[in-house]
Amino acid sequence: MVLRQPWQHDLHRAKRGRSTMRIGIIGLGRMGGNIARRLARAGIHPVAFDQAGEARAALAAEGLEVADSLATLLAALPPPRALWVMLPAGEATEVTLKALFSGLAAGDTVIEGGNSFWKDSLRRAGLAAARGVDYLDIGTSGGVWGLSRGYCLMIGGSQAAVQRLSPLFDALAPGEAAAAPTPGRAPGGTAQRGWLHCGPSGAGHFTKMVHNGIEYGMMQAMAEGLDLLHEGPLDIPVAEVTEVWRRGSVVSSWLLDLTAQALAADPELSGYSGHVADSGEGRWTVDTAVENAVPTPVLAAALFARFRSRKEANFADKALSAMRKGFGGHLEPK
Repeated sequence: MVLRQPWQHDLHRAKRGRSTMRIGIIGLGRMGGNIARRLARAGIHPVAFDQAGEARAALAAEGLEVADSLATLLAALPPPRALWVMLPAGEATEVTLKALFSGLAAGDTVIEGGNSFWKDSLRRAGLAAARGVDYLDIGTSGGVWGLSRGYCLMIGGSQAAVQRLSPLFDALAPGEAAAAPTPGRAPGGTAQRGWLHCGPSGAGHFTKMVHNGIEYGMMQAMAEGLDLLHEGPLDIPVAEVTEVWRRGSVVSSWLLDLTAQALAADPELSGYSGHVADSGEGRWTVDTAVENAVPTPVLAAALFARFRSRKEANFADKALSAMRKGFGGHLEPK
């Protein structure tokens, strides 16, 4: 008798349903592997590839189909093919897309779901269009929790390609039940399901860039307030304050939930050095604000605070590190 986890029962039923929709997933790291898993649970058939054999083996052990090369991956997908690239922004994505484009045909679609710079997405969309290939840049938020919570998807590219692949987005997004309807908002549209076609090529990664810039500011404000509680003149139980704020306060949020969890485990956050990294989007947000003369003083200050943390860290910086680990699995540099 084979014992299955609850999600494996969903995967087993999906396999029996013989879903005909297939998609290639390239990059099986913190988010790519879970994207493949969530699609499989929804009855969509992912074919997964990663350069690392252990990443492929992990998914294969769960019953998912894996490929040992890009060529094998492409051969396993019926035309028109759809491929989701989920790799770190920069060289890894650039090299992979260059190799991928050479094997694609007119009518295929490439989705790039990492945190790439939106101007790079514009350029890549042009290269894809020259081959008759659709290119969707998708800002993907959800971190290591996306498998269970779903992913918020911000999409740039052609409307026709978005519409054609909408079952993928519905499978990955949290769905309407994730949040109560907004009072006064007319019902309908995909935003309430957790995904949105934000505009033409580049719009998805531009929107995600701004999202992450805002994230920097929110995290910094919370961390500074906790630092004031921790270092202030009164003996205040910081961990308990975050717990009470989770219930009915104006600042309640998922970030606060994760912070309270970290403080419950380690009230002094002694397991963190306070060296806070930045992964690019905060810099791009501030650069774009300067280029367009849009004042973003809070976002800029949050970015500069991360630079300062690498020279002299305080409790606020440890709180920032704890938040980054909580939502994204980001570890401090050694």
